[in-house]
Amino acid sequence: MISGNTDGVKNSILNKLEKACEIRISKDCILSQELVDVLAEVTQDLDREVSASIDRKGNIISMAIGDSSTVELPIIDIREGRLSAVKIVHTHPNGNSRLSALDMSALIKLKLDCIVAIGISEKEDLKYNIGFCAIDNGILVEEEIGPLNIDEVIKYDIVDKVRYIEKLMKTNVIIEDDGERAILVGIESEDDLVELTELARACNVETIDTMLQKRHKIDAALYIGRGKAEEIAGVRQALRANIVIFDDELSGSQVRNLEEVLGCKVIDRTTLILEIFARRAKTREAKIQVELAQLKYRLPRLTGLGTMLSRTGAGIGTRGPGEKKLEIDKRRIREGIFDLNKELEKIRTTRNVQREKRSRESISKVSLVGYTNSGKSTLRNALCDVAALKSVQQKEKVFEADMLFATLDVTTRALMLPDNRVAAVTDTVGFIRKLPHDLVEAFKSTLEEVVYSDLLLHVVDASSDTAELQIEAVDVVLKELNASDKPMILVLNKIDIASQENILKIKEKYKNLKTIEISAKDGTNLEELLKETCKEFPYTLKTFKVLIPYSDQAMVAYLHRGSKVDSEKFNEEGTLMSVQGDDEVYNKCEKYILV
Repeated sequence: MISGNTDGVKNSILNKLEKACEIRISKDCILSQELVDVLAEVTQDLDREVSASIDRKGNIISMAIGDSSTVELPIIDIREGRLSAVKIVHTHPNGNSRLSALDMSALIKLKLDCIVAIGISEKEDLKYNIGFCAIDNGILVEEEIGPLNIDEVIKYDIVDKVRYIEKLMKTNVIIEDDGERAILVGIESEDDLVELTELARACNVETIDTMLQKRHKIDAALYIGRGKAEEIAGVRQALRANIVIFDDELSGSQVRNLEEVLGCKVIDRTTLILEIFARRAKTREAKIQVELAQLKYRLPRLTGLGTMLSRTGAGIGTRGPGEKKLEIDKRRIREGIFDLNKELEKIRTTRNVQREKRSRESISKVSLVGYTNSGKSTLRNALCDVAALKSVQQKEKVFEADMLFATLDVTTRALMLPDNRVAAVTDTVGFIRKLPHDLVEAFKSTLEEVVYSDLLLHVVDASSDTAELQIEAVDVVLKELNASDKPMILVLNKIDIASQENILKIKEKYKNLKTIEISAKDGTNLEELLKETCKEFPYTLKTFKVLIPYSDQAMVAYLHRGSKVDSEKFNEEGTLMSVQGDDEVYNKCEKYILV
């Protein structure tokens, strides 16, 4: 029985492969000329990969047909301290015999005796590359030999090689290495690569090298030039990197082409950001938004993506919808997008109700916006410590950490301003340069809080060398949200570690905006920030005097909680107070007001 993708394959070809399963390979050989002839002929007829699995007795135990870039592998029994006793021989219709990222992944995970890739080309002789397991510092790694010709492959002493590998496996403690080691590639500036390194770190990916190529025009097929791609392939092999991350968004065909040249998994900046969001999302709303952005990103790329959507893939870029099967149906994705949009619409309705309630209660709305890791969540927690209403002081703090996108879940808390007015402060998702458009679209229900705010506190990391670029990136997203005309205070955060030169440079460039210097971590200037916030809101409190009898001292306590008490005296009739309060306070104590 021939497995894999046999749809549309003629019975004559299937019969040919069935008959080929009877071929016996010598125990001392990796393959035979007879088997190669059949695999090559079928590959040329179908333009698809064909794979044969061979045991140590020389029997072909399975045969499979794949697509242009992948082929299904058989279920193999993996035992501790030894190889699986199975060889995989498969074809590459593109003529490139170099082992792909999937080939290497299968070799290590299945502990194959060896894996052979045959580059099938009508113009050139067949080329062969062989992959073996090896051990490096107690970690199982791959070793590739080739390209070789057919005589060199047939004469190769596979028995001695397998015996040597298994001896090493028995005498060494083997550690499964699931870590991802990346080479980062960019074409703009070193600053972008520094930020990409931080994004990779947020995904627990170790950066082992960075490469920058100055290009005025993007290569349609490989994003970078072929020469540079082959240079990166050599560096990747030497450093044993297992992933290459590009600083810009790649098309599906570019990902596939790069994976063929580089021989490892390739992802772009957008995939990396989506992965961070997928890991950090905690609430149902955030998870829906991330899933929606992932589906929108993947929909036009299904036909192009290679390793990323493979069932044998692992690590970043494979989390979320679509990691379990390569043949995702576009119709199902569109249905998923429709369902998620409906759920988000319900959440948007709930937010609108909450927003209208705050409007009726005359609560001013403040949103913290800014670049990721500028200190928004730290500031929000610090403001709650110094100015939170007594009724909400016990609420949980927002997670804060020195990392990109530490907070995804939007929270709103009530603060008591110095003039005794209540304001709702919302902590929003951080922005970043080249923020994926699909992500902005998906998070619009959350970012609507920014649109309906009375004041934006634009938090800036004043210690960053790229602070001005970060401000510009935030402005771009605010324009996309149609919120760039909102009243704004530029909050220069982290002044405890920022240079005075950097602070002055930012203030000079943005002298048209109101700026204030703070340290959210140390609590520096927070009272001043609250006072400046008060000045931006129209003053709507009424000033009046009340005389409250001693029999209703609960009203005195209420006024202390919900209004600003300018003076308080005690006389024979009761408590005489001079008060500033909103309409609700005025109406509640109207019977005690002195005309």
